[in-house]
Amino acid sequence: MKNKRTYIAALATAFIATACHHVEEWDGGMHGNFDALWTIVDEHYCFFDEKNVDWHSVGQKYRAQINPEGMETTEFFTLCGQMLNELQDGHVNLSSSFNTSYYRRWWSDYPQNFDERLMQQYYLDFDYAQSGPLSYKVLHDSIGYMRVSTMASGIADGALDVSLMSFADAGCPALVIDVRDNGGGMMTTTERLVSRFIDKRILAGYMTHKTGPAHDAFSEPYPFHYDTAEGHVRWLRPVVLLTNRSTFSAANSFVSIMRLLPNVRIVGDTTGGGSGMPYSSEIPCGWAVRMSACPVYDAEMRLTEHGVAPSDGCKIDLDPQKALQGTDTMLDFALGLAADWREWYTRPQ
Repeated sequence: MKNKRTYIAALATAFIATACHHVEEWDGGMHGNFDALWTIVDEHYCFFDEKNVDWHSVGQKYRAQINPEGMETTEFFTLCGQMLNELQDGHVNLSSSFNTSYYRRWWSDYPQNFDERLMQQYYLDFDYAQSGPLSYKVLHDSIGYMRVSTMASGIADGALDVSLMSFADAGCPALVIDVRDNGGGMMTTTERLVSRFIDKRILAGYMTHKTGPAHDAFSEPYPFHYDTAEGHVRWLRPVVLLTNRSTFSAANSFVSIMRLLPNVRIVGDTTGGGSGMPYSSEIPCGWAVRMSACPVYDAEMRLTEHGVAPSDGCKIDLDPQKALQGTDTMLDFALGLAADWREWYTRPQ
């Protein structure tokens, strides 16, 4: 085990300042590594108040279970992961060479509400255009359908130009964007997507960062903006966003920004949340820890850590019995809403 940990915070985003900290000496045993992990989270995690977590009590509870004489390394890892799961945050992970802890109940306690085979077989007929995570096709009633499966990889400007132009050329009055099961990824992908649906610079949200180790030590919120994609094809007609509980992180941010546009409706289930920008560090034994460190708010200063709800009257689940018959009740609802866009386009959200 290592005897030191280097404590450097560097959030990979244009909006977050880099913070450097001192080097501390740690005991290399199980108790020392546990204390290092607990302290890193204590000083950097940003949602203690929102999650109503007494981190001091949590630390005492799990530290008391450490048994260096009779505990295997894998057991100790599991114990540390269980402590982190008390935060109920899909952005919090502990990674070793043999395992990665991950809190799954942010989505596992909810209906999945997505069946990719159902959608591809009965709606796309296994015939659609695709570029990276972007798939698209014009469906019945001339409604455009675009699926974005992940934000983890970039989407080429050319793919966005061609897909949006194909919808315009087909005379599509509205577009359904399906981000169900999109677990997030890069905020730059979120920004690139949003830029195609706005005609001017918009306030995308606010961000704060930690200013000290105290749980309430945060900077004043500072705004960040997104610009329209000048010189590229943009879509300013009605949009229906289709979501489920596994719409998380950068995809959750995409929904939180798009929902404030007047021509957008959110359909499906509440998203999975995950609105904290990540921080990464390491404990003495070399295990990596990652957590939410900087809260991100929407343009109305609402925190979306717990998810973004559907628009009024637009909450719907996937009916498993109808799915067996080839019907995606969520996608059908979204397509119907898109087809009736004239009725809802001027109605308040």
